[in-house]
Amino acid sequence: MTRAILASNHFKLGLFSSNCSGGMAVTKIPERWSAGWEDNLRMAQVADEVGIDFLLPIARWIGYKGDTNFHGAVLDPVTWAAGLLAVTKNINIFATIHTAFNHPLSVAKQMATLDHIGGGRAGLNIVAGWNQPEYEAFGLDLPQSHDDRYALAQEWWDIIRRAWTDPEIFDHNGEFFQLQHVESMPKPVEGILPIINAGSSTQGRGFAARNSDFVFTSVMGPEDGKTIVEGLKEQARRDHARDMGVFTFSHVVCRETKREADEYLHYYAEENADWGAVDYLMKLQGLHAQSFTKEMLAAFRPRFAAGHGGVPLIGTPDDVAAEIKRYHDAGFAGMTLAFVDYVSELEYFAQEVLPRLEAMGIRSPAKAVVAA
Repeated sequence: MTRAILASNHFKLGLFSSNCSGGMAVTKIPERWSAGWEDNLRMAQVADEVGIDFLLPIARWIGYKGDTNFHGAVLDPVTWAAGLLAVTKNINIFATIHTAFNHPLSVAKQMATLDHIGGGRAGLNIVAGWNQPEYEAFGLDLPQSHDDRYALAQEWWDIIRRAWTDPEIFDHNGEFFQLQHVESMPKPVEGILPIINAGSSTQGRGFAARNSDFVFTSVMGPEDGKTIVEGLKEQARRDHARDMGVFTFSHVVCRETKREADEYLHYYAEENADWGAVDYLMKLQGLHAQSFTKEMLAAFRPRFAAGHGGVPLIGTPDDVAAEIKRYHDAGFAGMTLAFVDYVSELEYFAQEVLPRLEAMGIRSPAKAVVAA
């Protein structure tokens, strides 16, 4: 069996953060994304039907304050993935799991189970941790050193990978885990699940170069993105003799006219932005994460309101398709999309933008992807 997300070489598109209230839009508008189960179910079914490649959730336990407590209501990524894998046929669905909050043997069992539910369509997004208030909620200390966080993540992942591949009972004596007579069945459907991690820090990129099929990174745009992609891929080849794809993330406002798109962006991300949540989120990112440089954080306040700091895809279907192609041409293997409404706006995107990407030769038609 060849997993579709690894076999396909077209430009991959995924949906990000639909399991979180607000999605990626830090807005107070009453019609903001609820992240309720019925909404997620409909979103997944539409995405599956139109040929979106994957779904990627966020794992959160505490909201970002402000008037809306952005991301205060979040569906658990593992059980969310289980439910959606059971009712879809083709789309790949990742579960996002924090290494500090989840024992590797439990995760190995959970993820193998997901893979069987989906017939080989599960994937794992590994998070080494950055959000200090969530560590406090769990009664844990956030290691201030990125080296320490990723040392734990590496040992955690080594255990899971062995649990998935070793047919024998084994012991593990490491720095963070001491395990005896370990056995783990069932194994995933075939081999190791696709792995993704966010890698904007030096340590995160090093972890990705060693372990991941895809690294998820923030960029200013396709220009600096090209340099980042080249550096990441070269690091994987040089240090580990392997290849990996690079993703970035976006927020989309696609309308029939540019004026309509700009007006809607202004409506939800300026007139009705939840600036309290934006500023709290940006403060946490600056204190404990290295996903964004200081220069990005200084310039990105409007982008955080519009889409959590992701790159903007704003305008007509022609505008949005042309901008996506710029990321393809910069060497990215794909990107995630976020909408204020992940159902109606996705339907319009599928109807108007996906055919344009197919005509450009950077996406295969949905039926061809399913057949592959």
